Amino acid sequence: MSLAIFDLDNTLLSIDSDHAWGEFLLEQGAVDPVAYREANDRFMADYEAGTLDMAAFLEVALKPLTEHSPEQLASWHQQFMASKIEPHILAKGEELLARHRTQGDTLLIITATNRFITGPIAERLGVDALIAVEPEKIDGRYTGKVTGTPSYREGKITRLEEWLETQDHTMEGTWFYSDSHNDLPLLERVDNPVAVDPDATLRQVAEERQWRIMSLRD
Repeated sequence: MSLAIFDLDNTLLSIDSDHAWGEFLLEQGAVDPVAYREANDRFMADYEAGTLDMAAFLEVALKPLTEHSPEQLASWHQQFMASKIEPHILAKGEELLARHRTQGDTLLIITATNRFITGPIAERLGVDALIAVEPEKIDGRYTGKVTGTPSYREGKITRLEEWLETQDHTMEGTWFYSDSHNDLPLLERVDNPVAVDPDATLRQVAEERQWRIMSLRD
């Protein structure tokens, strides 16, 4: 039995759920149609380039959560799951999860996308645990702030180590599947790094280091 860790966006999903949530909010008329779209697309490009200012991104990304009731957000998320997420869950990704589950491995998603967006997705995929950016809530309402270390780049290692302190697991034999060069810090820490439909930078590193490269896309 080992720990099998999975990135979510563009790994188990064929889209980035954070960016897709932004698009969904635009469709609902819930955010400024010009400024928010520009920011959503700019932050996505910065992430892909490895230059994302996480604090600046979270300030913009979490603000809509503060402006609407929990009931409205829950209703929107149900629609979001049906229209934006379900069609982009990769069948081969679910098969990969199932293989690790059958082997008795513990399934963990670790993502730089916040828990509001990813919690229901992780539940839908049937994983054992989720490490995500944690939006702060006070009296049931989001504040726009973050609790703890954002699970991004080296922050994924920090959060994983904190999680391991509460679990009966070690890093021995751990797998990590990711598409992004932003996850190189954690990929370098595990025994079994796997590049899944990798971006150009990660593909080059994976080839140089003879890491496994695979595709979950049809």
